[in-house]
Amino acid sequence: MDSSDVLQPVQEIIDNVRKNKDKALHDYTLKFDKADITELRVPTETIEKSIENIDVKLKKALEDAAENVSKFHKAQIPSDWTMEVRPGVKAGQIIRPLKRVGCYIPGGRAAYPSSILMTVIPAKIAGVEEIICCTPPDKDGNISDEILAAAYIAGATHIYKVGGAQAIAAMAYSTESIPAVDKIVGPGNIFVATAKKLVYGTVDIEFPAGPSEMLALIDETANPSYIATELLSQAEHDPNAATILVSTSRKIAEETVNYVKEYLETQERKEIIEESLSKYCHILVAEDMGQAIDFTNAYAPEHLVIVTEDYYKTLESIDNAGSIFLGNLTPVAGGDYGSGTNHVLPTSGGARMYSGLSAESFIKKPTIQELSPEGVLNIKDMVINLAQAEGLYAHAMSIRKRAEDIEK
Repeated sequence: MDSSDVLQPVQEIIDNVRKNKDKALHDYTLKFDKADITELRVPTETIEKSIENIDVKLKKALEDAAENVSKFHKAQIPSDWTMEVRPGVKAGQIIRPLKRVGCYIPGGRAAYPSSILMTVIPAKIAGVEEIICCTPPDKDGNISDEILAAAYIAGATHIYKVGGAQAIAAMAYSTESIPAVDKIVGPGNIFVATAKKLVYGTVDIEFPAGPSEMLALIDETANPSYIATELLSQAEHDPNAATILVSTSRKIAEETVNYVKEYLETQERKEIIEESLSKYCHILVAEDMGQAIDFTNAYAPEHLVIVTEDYYKTLESIDNAGSIFLGNLTPVAGGDYGSGTNHVLPTSGGARMYSGLSAESFIKKPTIQELSPEGVLNIKDMVINLAQAEGLYAHAMSIRKRAEDIEK
């Protein structure tokens, strides 16, 4: 994802928000979202009432998904621990949550209540005290009841009606209405992703997250009808979504393409899918599974579907992927909404060095150490020799003084 063309305008937005704060947010919301809003924060009573305004089936789906997301992410929190690395030398690690985080929830082409569950719930589980959400309003200056209900179920503290790079700037530097946070998470378009990169260091971010992508790694055991739905479901996200099929079977690859053409005709988001497929869909036939796996690891997909005769054996050779879906019966949509795993994942090759969003994304791990008299004497010579080698003589003195007092 090349952000060079948007670096200057995004930096200008950030600078304007830092200088003019709420006024800049108001101006950008009017310009980009065509909404003239006077109050950025959604009232608490509006959020609470939203749960009554949504379809009961959607409410049940959100509650069930929230339960699964909570169950999965609770297992991710590590515990405090200590060990004795040498006699009298105790060292360990403690777990502390961030104080305030900001969750960016995309708008524009569609509403994404599931993204609220995936960002707010892990932060809540980690023990974050204040969790704010920013999402663009519609032209009437409102946020959909679906988004508000998801925020209520997830446990968000506040929701603000602002989107784009300006929302990222507000959460990084604060305005009269929006407080500065310690970390910003959540997917977004190229302007949002670029803004997150530019404010990194002032705040933390999880990773740069761009348009959705999926790679299906398959052999002759794959159901081509199912694989076709995977290509279509990722393509409907965005015209810039990438969908890749890597198959060791030309026959299955060709059958998958035929199903894609057949199913495409009935898709409600047909235009978006067609643009995405024409730009970033590739059907590749590998000479063997080794070549297919090598390509997969090099591509490092956000979503990886593996349908092979022994997919757990295949999995042993996979190093780079955001989230992995095993077997014919496991669609990416299962992880997007229902399995409990997180769908905020690294894209554009980011899976080579990043993992997806998790409860651990919202904690810090300070280390602790304690020396007993025995411990001071045990590491005295090591510390003194290393400190003096680096020319840091006060460092050496700090432990020498203690050792001398102990030895008296």
